[in-house]
Amino acid sequence: MDTQLVSIPSSGFLRLPQILKIIPVSKSAWWQGCKTGRFPRPVKLGPRTTAWRVSDIHTLIERAGSEGGPY
Repeated sequence: MDTQLVSIPSSGFLRLPQILKIIPVSKSAWWQGCKTGRFPRPVKLGPRTTAWRVSDIHTLIERAGSEGGPY
């Protein structure tokens, strides 16, 4: 696993590979979490392009930090 710190932009969108460097879960766990509401809903930017709002990812990280547990 890459141990470098990942910089999260203040606004915009993140693609799944970028998110998985920040949130240590598998692709299938991420998609299942999106389906159940545990993780943010994706945004379709095009027919084959899916991304997530940076603000939603920041909120997820803050929520996990305030609850004192994993995502």
